[in-house]
Amino acid sequence: MFGWLRGRQRRKQGAALELLPRSLSRLIEGLTRPGRQPSAPRGGNPDAVVDCAVYHQGARRGGRLDYVEAARQARRHRGAFVWLGLHEPDRATLRSIAGAFGLHELTVEQAAVGGHRPVAEMTGDVTRLVLRTARYVEHEELTATSEVVDTGDVTVLIGPRFVITVRHGAAGALWQVRQELEQRTGVLAEGPWAIGYAVCSRMVDVYLDVAGNVERDLERLEEDAFTADRRPEIAHIYQLKREMVEFKRAVLPLQEPLNRLLELEPLPEGLRPYFVDVRGRLARAVDRVAGFDDLLNSILQARLAQVTVDQNNDMRKIAAWAGISAVWTAIAGIYGMNFVHMPEKNWQYGYPGVIAVMLVISVLLYRAFRRNGWL
Repeated sequence: MFGWLRGRQRRKQGAALELLPRSLSRLIEGLTRPGRQPSAPRGGNPDAVVDCAVYHQGARRGGRLDYVEAARQARRHRGAFVWLGLHEPDRATLRSIAGAFGLHELTVEQAAVGGHRPVAEMTGDVTRLVLRTARYVEHEELTATSEVVDTGDVTVLIGPRFVITVRHGAAGALWQVRQELEQRTGVLAEGPWAIGYAVCSRMVDVYLDVAGNVERDLERLEEDAFTADRRPEIAHIYQLKREMVEFKRAVLPLQEPLNRLLELEPLPEGLRPYFVDVRGRLARAVDRVAGFDDLLNSILQARLAQVTVDQNNDMRKIAAWAGISAVWTAIAGIYGMNFVHMPEKNWQYGYPGVIAVMLVISVLLYRAFRRNGWL
């Protein structure tokens, strides 16, 4: 009986749908059919996308685009390319981007995680450049847990018609690089490699800025190390030394990738002088950072020597006071043996005389220790 009622309801519903336009009837049927869900709308750019634009003849064309549409537009115009900026994307987002730009799966896996060493290598016609980012962390005073330099990394994937920058970490934001480069139409007209130059130049400038701030920290630390009332703890020096090790890992290994970039054939001849300039500024940053290690070692050795001297001074003070007290202990011990026949035992002024002798000896010893720098 219930089956007959359900069948009758379906026939009535079908008859009603036949009276509606075909497109509307299909929509109602799809919504009311059991087990079917309405299709989800297509999304725009993922949250990891910071910016995406097409550049042609040294100028930005339009506003922010979906990377699929941007790749399609870049293929339509000769000399156009896409700059896609990403911040900590997940693997699903990178796989989707790889499908749009034809990236190798190994390139996707490498760009999905951070912590890479600076490197420059080619996979097919795509150049992968990895740079370490850096940021100076402001602090009122150096402590055993102070963070002085915050580092991350940025991967630059340079293809014939696209540039993809993948940034990991809080340091090294590239929005300012994009704004400044959009004002330099002559450099931007060189194509995707202009983005690689701008990113390298920005990272090296940041290295020099961080090195300047760290140098001021070292000067204050050196000044405090030789100030009696403000001497730093050894743990503070070691903390700064650990931070410098992290900074050195960002700066020093970049020399080899930059030299390799200058040997690559895809690099436009018009950009080679710019990369040579970046290499020169990187050499200055390397020299400054390498000098920090020597200065920190000198400060640490000086502080350890000061600690040793302070310990020796404390031991001399302890020994001096122990020598002074030994006079009282020795005389009191002799007269505490209670012999029957002892000098001055029955003397009227024996007690004050012994006290006076001990005081005179103590004063003489105190003056002698003071004169020799023990007290």
